[in-house]
Parts: sequence; structure tokens; C-alpha cells
Amino acid sequence: MHFENIINARDLGGLRMRDGKVIRTGRLLRTGHLADATPGDVALLRDRYRLRRIFDFRSLGEATLQPDVEVPGARYVNLPTLDTEAERMSGNAVPAETWRNLPSHIVRLSFTDDFKHKARDLYPSLVNSEFSQLQYAAFFDMILNTEEGAVLWHCSQGKDRTGIGAAFLLAALGADRETIVRDFDRSNETYAQLVNLLCREATVLGAGEEELDVIRAFMGVSTPNFCRTLDGIEQQYGSKEAYLKGPLALTREDLRCLRERYLEEPFLSECMKDSDSASEAR
Repeated sequence: MHFENIINARDLGGLRMRDGKVIRTGRLLRTGHLADATPGDVALLRDRYRLRRIFDFRSLGEATLQPDVEVPGARYVNLPTLDTEAERMSGNAVPAETWRNLPSHIVRLSFTDDFKHKARDLYPSLVNSEFSQLQYAAFFDMILNTEEGAVLWHCSQGKDRTGIGAAFLLAALGADRETIVRDFDRSNETYAQLVNLLCREATVLGAGEEELDVIRAFMGVSTPNFCRTLDGIEQQYGSKEAYLKGPLALTREDLRCLRERYLEEPFLSECMKDSDSASEAR
């Protein structure tokens, strides 16, 4: 995907599932926020992808500070996947402004016990919190009710909350663990330069591996922690599919519908790529 100003964007199209089928190109898009999308980006989403739904996993505060640019033809839905109200009641809430400018704060915050705890618990909380489960269940419900065009989901940087949503969707489509983890980890490629810069700054201030892990987790993704979270799902529920059918309330018919809509035989996917390349050449 070639956007001018939408960060960490990728199309899940082409990823191969266990049954040998691949995800249709141009239907399932994951990105960072759309607040800085240019007119050219909007035109691409509207015309090439025929975008129909935008799922914003940010908190209301984050979304208000940096509202998404409107994409004609696409319905916007705010589905905050973190229970910020529960955090506020416990006294552990992080101001939305801090999340908005996290790179300028994260070196200092990496030395705090609070952020070390948040770095360890972010992924398990997205999987185990009833609040988060209800939001991701709504995400699936609305995808199932979007019969044509593309859907796009994002948070702020398009990596953690977005990555968990992508992992659930890939599992529903029949991806193996390696494919799910590889897609999640790709965000580290996007943010590698920033992570390395901030880790150097923190090291100068005396940071050890524990502090550096906080920076890696918040400015990139913690793939080891993600893998432990997948292990936790399988230990508690028996399998990822059992989790989808349990807390996320997907039925066997829902899974069949998702796979029928978004998967195709590999040779069809290659034909579409060739067609797109020819169109761009013209």
C-alpha cells in the first residue's frame, strides 16, 4: 500500500491460510490513524479500495485530539478497545495528550514502575478484559454486516490494538500461528529507526534491559509478549478458534461467511495482482 501520509499501513491481501487459500487483495486494511491523511490518500481509499468501514480503536480522548479525516462512502465507527474509564477509576489513567506525544515522554516513562507494568500487561488486557472483548466482538459483527468494499481498522500507531484485531481476524480466516505472529511483528520494521533512537537516549540516562523493553513495547511491538499472550489464549480456551467462539461470540456460520467473503484460491489472487500492475502501468 502506497499512502502519502498514513502510517504503518498494509493490506492483508495475499496472506496464505492453512487451507491453502489466500486473503483477497484490497479488502482488509490495517493502518495507523487517519488524522494526517492527504487528499490523495483519501482518494485512494475511496476509489481504489472502495472503503466502506473505518474502525477506530483509539479512546474517545485520542480520537478527539486527532480526528480521522473523512473518507466519502466509508462509515466511521469509534470502538475504543482499552477501558480507559476503569484505568481512570483506579488512578492509573494516562492522559490522552501523553499518548498523542508518546515519543517525547517514553524515555522518562520507561523508568517508572507504572509503565513497566503497562508494557507487560497491555496485550493480555486486550485479550482478557470483558470491555475489550465486547469491542472486538462488535468489530466482527460490523465486518460481517459489510458485504462489499474494503474495511479498515486502526488505533494511533496501527500496531498494538490494531495488531490484536488483525490477529483475531487472521485466526478467524484460518491463519496459522506463524502467519499471525509475522504480521504482528511487521510493525517493528516500520518503527525500528525511532525505537533505536529512543533506546540510545535512554541508555545514556542509565537504562537497562527492563527500561529498553518498555520503549520497544510502546514504540514498536513486543513480539515475545504477544506470543505469550497467544499461549495464554490456548491454555485458557484450548485454541484460538474456541476463544473466537467464546468471548468474541463468533458462530461456525460467521466463520464460514468470513472465509467465503475474504478468501480465494491463490491463482485468482495472482491474476488480480497482474491486473492491478497493468492498470498502474497504463
